[in-house]
Amino acid sequence: MTEKEKTQSDPKDLMEKLVSLCKRRGFVFPGSEIYGGLANSWDYGPLGVELKNNIKKLWWKKFVQERGDMVGLDAALVMNPKVWEASGHVATFNDPLVEDKKTHERFRLDHLLEAAGENVSGLGFEAMAAKAKEINLKSPKGNELTDAKQFNMMLETYLGPVKDEENKVYFRPETAQAIFVDFQNSLETSRQRIPFGIAQIGKAFRNEITPGNFIFRTREFEQMEIEYFVKPTEWEKYFEEWLENMKSWMRDIGISEDKLHFVEIAEADRAHYSKRTIDVEFDYPFGQKELYGLAYRGDFDLKSHQDKSRQDLEYRDPETNEKYLPHVIEPSFGVDRTILAVLISAYTEIEGGRSTTTEAIKEAEVVLRLDKKIAPIKIAILPLSKKEELSVPAKQLADKLRKRWMIMYDESQSIGKRYRRQDEIGTPYCITIDFDSLEDKKVTVRDRDTMLQERIAIDDLENYFKEKLDY
Repeated sequence: MTEKEKTQSDPKDLMEKLVSLCKRRGFVFPGSEIYGGLANSWDYGPLGVELKNNIKKLWWKKFVQERGDMVGLDAALVMNPKVWEASGHVATFNDPLVEDKKTHERFRLDHLLEAAGENVSGLGFEAMAAKAKEINLKSPKGNELTDAKQFNMMLETYLGPVKDEENKVYFRPETAQAIFVDFQNSLETSRQRIPFGIAQIGKAFRNEITPGNFIFRTREFEQMEIEYFVKPTEWEKYFEEWLENMKSWMRDIGISEDKLHFVEIAEADRAHYSKRTIDVEFDYPFGQKELYGLAYRGDFDLKSHQDKSRQDLEYRDPETNEKYLPHVIEPSFGVDRTILAVLISAYTEIEGGRSTTTEAIKEAEVVLRLDKKIAPIKIAILPLSKKEELSVPAKQLADKLRKRWMIMYDESQSIGKRYRRQDEIGTPYCITIDFDSLEDKKVTVRDRDTMLQERIAIDDLENYFKEKLDY
């Protein structure tokens, strides 16, 4: 980072600028905006969906395609409600809820207590409720609160023509349970042996009381999740291996290492099924919060589903004939939080700009230093002029290169402004076709990060970018 290059130091300022950039450039739009929106609903725009897909493809390549001990799954969003009874979600998937008696707004009690300066770490529901009464906790608007209640976060719906309890089902609150339910089918059809894992990328839904902070906490979100099945005596070995795998992944996609914290979760604060948990936390503009999680779930899930379904879910070792319920290591990655973390890590401002043209730039220039592997647009084609003699070969080149990479063609405004637009959306390379190109059959390739401009023969471009962009 040069002397005049900086990231925003004011967290609130950074978040506002990031949200603005995401809407202005087509990364993330407010959901249902023309109808006034829907609280904490977000749509991924033309660039956002490319970034999202690149992250998911890279994750799948790293953790499934390149490993011999992994298989994939894509399960239904709505499952038999008995799944959620067996997993404990119906009984225990609760948040402590309080309501403002005047405005009827609902809040999570633990969040209000933390905002009031109280330490709620390790406190159960009853203890938090007692603490709220002890300090006479008020709503953010200073109003009286109702007594705390347990609020189940699963989203309910009904299947069939009659809306009654018999037809009530839930949108899945996590992707993990489908993996456990399909464990035996996946094991038998893939002919895997312990240790092996099942990976899934998909949507999950939680009726959060207080969603917020842009795409950090939403009611509809996407997970990249792995359940890795191991011998009970070997869980510690694989727990450490997966921790290193997660660190490697974060380096691969450009998440700032100096913003990461690996927090060992105390027993009192762990999920009921977990025997060890490490939260990977990130320094967001709104504080240090969870990015990923790594949990040792023991045999809780397979045992619960085996007991509830009365189906044999044990694994028989083909060499020793030993039969047992495998234990599980669970690395869990949120897609939306990954996107937010890489955007924050990549967002850079350069004081006074860094134009390579003669244009005078006084305000700070934004450069989104996204890793090349996940950048939405890999190459921008920028003819120096709109004249047909340049635009025709430029469009032909764009059509040729887009068979392999995501290309953006842009011929409007000055070349300096077009460079800045591409810097702001994280495009690694820009190709400028000028009038000399008609004679020497070469173009100028500009590198986003080094600002180096090279003159490359048009016939050599594919090989040039294969070395730069393929992985």
